[in-house]
Amino acid sequence: MPGRRSKSEKKDTADADGEKQLRRDPYEVLGVSRNSTDQEIKSAYRKLALKFHPDKNANDPKAADLFKEATFSYNLLSDPDKRRQYDSSGFEAVESDSQELELDLSSLGAVNTMFAALFSKLGVPIKTTVSATILEEALNGSVTIRPLPLGQFVSKRVEKQCAHFYSVTITEEEARAGFVCRVQSSDKSKFKLLYFDQEENGGLSLALQEDSTKNGKVTSAGMYFLGFPVYRLDQTMNTIAASKDPDTSFFKKLDGFQPCELTELKAGTHIFAVYGDNFFKSANYTIEVLCAAPFSEEKENLRNVETQILSKRAEISKFESEYREVLAQFTEMTSRYAHEMQTIDELLKQRNEIHASYTVVPLKRSNSSKSRSKTSLKESKEDGETREKRNTRERPRKKKWYNLHLRVDKRKAC
Repeated sequence: MPGRRSKSEKKDTADADGEKQLRRDPYEVLGVSRNSTDQEIKSAYRKLALKFHPDKNANDPKAADLFKEATFSYNLLSDPDKRRQYDSSGFEAVESDSQELELDLSSLGAVNTMFAALFSKLGVPIKTTVSATILEEALNGSVTIRPLPLGQFVSKRVEKQCAHFYSVTITEEEARAGFVCRVQSSDKSKFKLLYFDQEENGGLSLALQEDSTKNGKVTSAGMYFLGFPVYRLDQTMNTIAASKDPDTSFFKKLDGFQPCELTELKAGTHIFAVYGDNFFKSANYTIEVLCAAPFSEEKENLRNVETQILSKRAEISKFESEYREVLAQFTEMTSRYAHEMQTIDELLKQRNEIHASYTVVPLKRSNSSKSRSKTSLKESKEDGETREKRNTRERPRKKKWYNLHLRVDKRKAC
């Protein structure tokens, strides 16, 4: 007979069931259709995140719930695997516990920022988002924009959780040839490279974001608009896998290799920004924008290399199942090898003991042990005699009663 549950347990279960029933479709939350592109999903999320961000709605719990709902929906739909699972089987196929929130460092206190920095140093992947203040200023058109000519670079220092905006103007010919924007930091500062769409009212809405990654002695980020799909590698997925299992880290290394949302830019003026993403200090950076026309060979090499990476990702996926099967067999064989070795040693030991039991002769001490005992006795005897002689030699002689010491004065005659 099943046990009865308490009222509190029933209430908690009911609340949990109600929460599942009230969970809205993520497409509905973001206001997009099921065939929406990644770019459309990201743009819709940015607008909702800016509208319901906790910084702007400090005393509104409803806005906080809507912000969490929008973030959850975006994290689900922005992951190709999770989106495919949801489209086929709904929420039950998606692990909600694995969804990660992005931190806005500008809204954290000093203590929380310190803990976040500590965890980041320890290798825990921490996703950060652009400050809501920066996004709101950009949307209102109240940011300062500096012109950045093609083929030139600018070196600056941006404060943490602040941004420097740049405008780049390209022609039709340059747009067809391709366009590249790259940022790097020689002191390994953390930053984000941002690209903004221009709204009709003159405001700017965030469209693309690339986080800096370590590349040798520098950190760098880039956006490549070359007329064909260029891929980006999300290192966060691999970092999480590595913390669980090194083998999984290898096989999941290319899972974060996903195509960028935009492949080309039209002629006109485009807005980029560099956002300081360090926890405590400002970020030094160098930004440059280039026309891809002089880099035709590099352009073709990039296309070929990324094609090889995609084919290698498919090969690795097949190889993983073969590897797991062989590894399981190897583990089983290794365990059996150790077990069989131990069993053989035990049987041989028992055999020797049985052989030794067939005797009526008492055990005798071996000659070597006898000689050893004689030698030790002789040595101890010699040591005793030497010690006795030394004590005799060092003992002071006692004076006899007739050993009188008489002093004779030779100067006087007797």
